[in-house]
Amino acid sequence: MLEKRGMIMGFIKAFSGAISATFADQWLDFYEPMKGVPATAGLFRAVPKGTNAGVGENYKGQSNVITNGSKIVVPEGTALITMQDGQITGLIAEPGGFEFKSDDPNSRSMFAGDGILSSTIGTSWERFKFGGQATSQQLAFYVNLKEIPNNKFGTQSEIYWDDAYLNAQVGAVTRGTYTLKIVDPLLFVKNFVPQKYLTEDAQVFDFADMENDAATQLFNEVVGSLSGAFSNYTNDPSKGNRIAKIQGDQIGFAQSMAQAVEDAYQWKSDRGLEIVKTAILSIEYDADTKALLSDVKKADALSGARGNSFMQQSVARGVQAAGENGGGTGMAFMGMGMQAGAGMMNGVQQPANANQNPFINVGGVATANTTETPAQTQADPYAELKKAKELLDAGIITQEDFDAKKKQLLGI
Repeated sequence: MLEKRGMIMGFIKAFSGAISATFADQWLDFYEPMKGVPATAGLFRAVPKGTNAGVGENYKGQSNVITNGSKIVVPEGTALITMQDGQITGLIAEPGGFEFKSDDPNSRSMFAGDGILSSTIGTSWERFKFGGQATSQQLAFYVNLKEIPNNKFGTQSEIYWDDAYLNAQVGAVTRGTYTLKIVDPLLFVKNFVPQKYLTEDAQVFDFADMENDAATQLFNEVVGSLSGAFSNYTNDPSKGNRIAKIQGDQIGFAQSMAQAVEDAYQWKSDRGLEIVKTAILSIEYDADTKALLSDVKKADALSGARGNSFMQQSVARGVQAAGENGGGTGMAFMGMGMQAGAGMMNGVQQPANANQNPFINVGGVATANTTETPAQTQADPYAELKKAKELLDAGIITQEDFDAKKKQLLGI
């Protein structure tokens, strides 16, 4: 209940939910949301509605000024806020019919139901409530509590972030949309909506309006937070997210983006706004990232063990470089790479053998915990050739590399 200098003013609740036939007959004149409001609207006026001798409805004016005795309907998915002299005097955040009373001791200035919204806005109400004057007029506005769709984001140039899974900096150009929800109508109106939308006969506050400077500011802030959002998504160790999943994970990336805008601009804690869902329509990686993702894709295709796969890729790169450089040290490196690769793969892929056998093969050298043994004899060239053939079949080395190795091993 609002009190100021001994005066009491607020609303009396007449019914809950949608207006029934009984109250429709009794309430011949009342306030309701203006017609034709787009789904992207965040704030819009209450307008008076009347009847014409029982022959259909008519609007007696577009003013959103209410006075003592005014009846107001609050539809599902909206909240009603009343204001006087730029201050918030009343809040109704539950559906039903209410009558404004400036002199009734039983009237209340806030109705918030018993849901999540009630606990959310309780603290805000204590901060912003204003008693007003009992005989004065009030301005009435509705706040959209539904998900607000089709809020766009996009970049014209690459954004960059550090990716823990790829262990590299990743760059991309991206665009998409997100849905927005007003989770605290008091914070939204008090801290974010410009004054020109809070006057008598004010225009609709539309998030999709290109002339709405406040909505444009949100677009710029989202773009400025995209790098942080991608970083949040790919670097959360509890999720193990990979960038390849991001376009199909609307909720997960929305949570990452919501956290990014909260960290940078306090959307939820200061403005009562929260990102709910996202849809990435396109994401175009830069050349370095494309090459890196291609390597990861090939590595994952070669082996279920990611570590083994990356090792194989490294061996293949060494072999390719050796082939391009010709004989000499290049060919020597190629041979060493194959032997090291085979040895490492045996060591990684057969951990059970390493535990059962006291002798461990590391880089072609057998060692034991107690006795040092001499180096193994030179490997069988046919066995080495077989390993090279397996690398060729896996696509890790080229036919040219295999032919060169074959000539080396067989002395032809």
